[in-house]
Amino acid sequence: MLTVSRDYQRGGEHFAIPTQGEVEGRLLVSEVVAVTCLRELLKKEHAPVLARVRRHVMRDVKRRCQSMKLCAEDQKAVEDYALQVLNGANEEARSS
Repeated sequence: MLTVSRDYQRGGEHFAIPTQGEVEGRLLVSEVVAVTCLRELLKKEHAPVLARVRRHVMRDVKRRCQSMKLCAEDQKAVEDYALQVLNGANEEARSS
């Protein structure tokens, strides 16, 4: 059951752990949304827009990590991963 509001659906307590397919589906959707958005941004060839997106992503990642009370090492790993995802989506958007 791939849904955003999974926890609030009747019977959701029986499916507390997502299946591998659900996790892969969510990652796929995240990638598609990121690539599509970047593709639209890059159509205009605005480097400052991409830099602004990068700053906003990093700011939001830091806020979320702090609210989750992640240790500094985990926060750094999340930030590195976020940049990898953003750079990968950027490369994918430019190549298509």
